[in-house]
Amino acid sequence: MIKFELSSDSPAEDNSDCIIVGVYADGELSADAEDLDAVCGHKIAKLCKQGDINGKLEETWLLHDLPGLKSPRVLVVGLGKKAEFGPARYNKACRAAASALGHNIASAGNYLPGIEMDQRSAAWRVRQAAAESIIARYRYTETKSKTEDDNSENKPLTTIKLALDEAADNDCQAALIQGQAIGTGTCLTRELGNLPGNICTPSYLANEARNLADQYDSISCTILEEDEMAELGMDALLSVSRGSRQPAKLIIMEYQGGKNGDAPVALVGKGLTFDAGGISLKPAAAMDEMKFDMCGGASVFGALKACAEMQLPMNVIGVVPSSENLPDGDANKPGDVVTSMSGQTIEVLNTDAEGRLILCDALTYTERFKPVAVVDIATLTGACVVALGAHASGLLSNDDDLADELLSAGETSCDRAWRLPLWDDYQQQLDSNFADMANVGGREAGTITAACFLARYTKNMTWAHLDIAGTAWNKGKGKGASGRPVGLLTEFLMKRAGVS
Repeated sequence: MIKFELSSDSPAEDNSDCIIVGVYADGELSADAEDLDAVCGHKIAKLCKQGDINGKLEETWLLHDLPGLKSPRVLVVGLGKKAEFGPARYNKACRAAASALGHNIASAGNYLPGIEMDQRSAAWRVRQAAAESIIARYRYTETKSKTEDDNSENKPLTTIKLALDEAADNDCQAALIQGQAIGTGTCLTRELGNLPGNICTPSYLANEARNLADQYDSISCTILEEDEMAELGMDALLSVSRGSRQPAKLIIMEYQGGKNGDAPVALVGKGLTFDAGGISLKPAAAMDEMKFDMCGGASVFGALKACAEMQLPMNVIGVVPSSENLPDGDANKPGDVVTSMSGQTIEVLNTDAEGRLILCDALTYTERFKPVAVVDIATLTGACVVALGAHASGLLSNDDDLADELLSAGETSCDRAWRLPLWDDYQQQLDSNFADMANVGGREAGTITAACFLARYTKNMTWAHLDIAGTAWNKGKGKGASGRPVGLLTEFLMKRAGVS
């Protein structure tokens, strides 16, 4: 665990194992880099002039034994073009800096929070630097027999000082705690998402909820088993789990940070721990990525952990319907009709559209908590990946104010969402000759019709839906769970609680 401190020391007086400063792409040094450069005989400026340091965003250069400094190392981080530097690039620079700190560095002084930006306070810069540093240091090791951290000569990074030109105030102190909480919660979400499906089953997620309840007095949990769900009439959810040997779980976590009786905000996350598509079997290519189909549920875990870590003064309910979706003799078949907990019937035209089947019953169940607002989070549609790619989560809502809150939280946290329409015009695509609705509405507007389906179960609630199919995990060389949208969710909750 990294310890974070606030500091107003000058970089030249900092005796950390490594100090971090920024340089822009045109060779201009940040203010702290300039101060440091003046002390060390303008070594950094010379390297920039020679082209050895180009200031390209996220690139880093480790310099050793610069004269006049107490620290033996200086890590220079590229900030990109100064005219384009802003919150998103600041986050990237902070993450790149923390990632570049080697195994022989136990303490670091990060001077990036001293870089001022329009409409971003010192407290925001502190919070994001702490969160991004923790996220950057996350490594998946659970199913690896040996890791680079096993080397006994490695010195783990234990301390990061976040340096500001101005004296840190109470807001910055609070922001430090918040940043650590967000980073820790995001890493939990990433870890759950990265675990393989043979380990992270619905039962595993249920045990993780119990662990959170054991770890934090502010969190309690209830796990509904399949027989209890059957008694409640959750046949839509249970129809998905019938094809699996793993029993479904409905996981309910209650965070009590506000007053007794205060209406909670509810987060409902899709917890499909592996999705083969059922009888409507997915193609084999990239099917391994379907272990990430529970990242909506994982983000609920991460957000609740962050709430508990920062002791957020509000009440939050987390509901995670969890199942697998596999082909089997007892699995859903195309053309089957199932009855949801709400009493509405559903014709299952495509068994690979299972997320909405488990979510609809979870949303109906959530109504009993009388939440002031409900946000569901799900890797729901490939159509959202086509529409928005990996940059923004899809947002649909039956309430403009709630949608605006989430959009604002996304901008503040740099974990953005983009709103799509939820017009009644799209509802007719769900018409069925044999049930109250079909579970798919055809190829056109797939993200919207999926939300239209869920809207039929949230008419009595102030509700929003986040489709994170494009943002929940990274592909390619950096393949793995991204931890999104924990940043958006925690910012939304913090603003609701009046602490951001």
